[in-house]
Amino acid sequence: MSGLLITSEAYGLWKDVIEANPAAMYGEILNRFRLGAGHSAADYVAGWAKLEAARAVYDAKTAGYDAVIGPTSAILPPNLERLNTEEEYYVTENLLSLRNTRVGNMLGLCGLTLPTGVPSCGIMFLCAPDMEEHLLRIGAAAEQALG
Repeated sequence: MSGLLITSEAYGLWKDVIEANPAAMYGEILNRFRLGAGHSAADYVAGWAKLEAARAVYDAKTAGYDAVIGPTSAILPPNLERLNTEEEYYVTENLLSLRNTRVGNMLGLCGLTLPTGVPSCGIMFLCAPDMEEHLLRIGAAAEQALG
């Protein structure tokens, strides 16, 4: 669902800029943007309907909690040389690196990440939309507790 919505919106917004100078964009990202050109308006609208339904379920399941806590990233930083030379590795690692934060983005949540003391490992806090002040208070308390 995120691939459909994100690529369609991105290509719709940036098509003229991207296609005016495609060589200026990293090839893997250019390919991802161009995927948006292949989606129909009907698919895009249906994708939004599914997303709104998922948001309603998530909101109902988490309504009684102050925050949802999880790791910011599903992986440690990938190997840079392999990212630049192996397309399949790049795609897999890139999607994994974005996976956990994409949940908050797609659900329209506010989020905060704190370092854990382990390099490249953060703890992510997600709250309902428009709860930034509440989230910052939770983050301050967690930061003090993790101290």
